[in-house]
Amino acid sequence: MDIPLEKKRFTPKKIALIAGGVLLAALILFVFFSSSGSSKLNVERERISINEVKKGNFQENIPVNGVVLPIKTIYLDAMEGGRVEERFVEDGTMMKKGEPIIRLSNTDLELSLVNQETSVYNLLTQMQISQNAARQNTINKRNNLTDVENNLIEAKRKYELNKKLFEKDAIGKQDFLEARNNYNYQQEKFELAKEVLAQDSISSQQETQQARESYERTRKALELMRKKVGDLVVKAPVDGQLTALDAEIGQSKQKGERLGQIDVISRYKVRAEIDEHYISRIFNGQRGSFTFNGKDYELEIKKVYTQVSNGRFQVDMHFVDESPENIRRGQSLQIKLSLSQEKEAIMVAKGGFFQQTGGNWIFKVSEDGETAYKSPIKLGSQNTEYYEVLEGLQPGDRVITSSYSNFGDIEELVLN
Repeated sequence: MDIPLEKKRFTPKKIALIAGGVLLAALILFVFFSSSGSSKLNVERERISINEVKKGNFQENIPVNGVVLPIKTIYLDAMEGGRVEERFVEDGTMMKKGEPIIRLSNTDLELSLVNQETSVYNLLTQMQISQNAARQNTINKRNNLTDVENNLIEAKRKYELNKKLFEKDAIGKQDFLEARNNYNYQQEKFELAKEVLAQDSISSQQETQQARESYERTRKALELMRKKVGDLVVKAPVDGQLTALDAEIGQSKQKGERLGQIDVISRYKVRAEIDEHYISRIFNGQRGSFTFNGKDYELEIKKVYTQVSNGRFQVDMHFVDESPENIRRGQSLQIKLSLSQEKEAIMVAKGGFFQQTGGNWIFKVSEDGETAYKSPIKLGSQNTEYYEVLEGLQPGDRVITSSYSNFGDIEELVLN
C-alpha cells in the first residue's frame, strides 16, 4: 500500500533562486548608489595639490620657445662665376669690412677687361686726333677771315679814294665802278667768312660734346668691367663672423652661388615660434620676458613672419635694453609672451585638473578642510602660472588643482 508524501514548500532549488535574486538586487542597488551624487572617495592629502584662489594683477601670456641669432646675417654670393684659386681665411674667423675671403679666377672675364681697356684707349686716341684736326681747321678759318677782312679794308680804301677822284673827274667811270664792285664783293665775302667761322665753332662744340659723351660711356663700361673682375676677390661687406663658408681651392662656382655668410654679432635677436592659433593676436611692439642666470630680460617683437609651417609661425624679437652677458648664438630660451595689458582679476593656479574638467568645474575644499566637492566654475584667459576666474570662485577659496584622473565620477572627496 502506497504512503502519500507531503510536498515541501522550499526546495533547495527554490532557495538557490531566491538567494541569487537577492544578491542581484543588492548589486543593482550598490551600482545605483555608487553612481549617485552622494558617492565619496577617501584621498590622502599628501597626494593632491591644494591652492588658494587669490586676487591680483593678471596678464595673459603664453610660453614660446626662442633661439638666439645674430642681429643681422649677410649672405655671400658669387657675383661672378669662376674657379677658387685662393682661400684667405677659415670658417669662423672674425672679419673686418673689406678683408678678402676667397679669390676666384675667370679668364673670359679678364680677357673682356683687356679688350674693353683697348677700346677705351683707341677711342681716346681717336678723340684726340679729331680734336687736333678740328682745332687746326678752326685756325685755318680764322686765318682766312683775317685775310678777307684785310682785303675788305683795302677795297674800302680804294673805293673811297676813287669816289673822290671820280667826283673831281680825275678818273674815268670805269675805274670808279670797278673799285665799288670790288668793295661790295669783299663785304659779302667778309660776312660769309664770319658765318662760316661761327658755324664751324658750333659744329666743333657739338663734335667735342659727342666725343666726350662717347668716351664717358666707354669709360664707365670699363669701370664696370673692372668692378666685375674685382668681384672675383670676395671681401667681407661688414664687420662680423664668417660662417658656413663653402669654397675649396679648385672648386668651380657659378654666378649667384652661395659661398657663405657674415654674422653681425655685436648684438643679438631671438627668433621664436608661435602656434598659428595666436597669429591674429601677434603684432610688432608686443613684449615678452625670460630669465637668464637669475636675471629678467625683456624682448620686443620687431618682425612677424606670417608664413605658417607645420602649424606654427615665427617672429623676430629684439632686446629692449642690454642683452645678457655670455649669451651665444643657438641658445634656446623659454619666453613668456604677453598678449594683453595687466588687469586686476581673480586667479587660480594652473594644474592637471584642467585636462579632466576643461575648466568647467573644480573640487572646492570645505571650510573645515575635511572634504572637497564639485563646484561649477567659468575660466577666462590664462598665462604660464594662472587661469583667470570669471565665475564660481572667490578670493580665499581653496581648491584642488592636481590631476583628477583617479577620481572617476566621484562627487565628493574625503581628505584624510
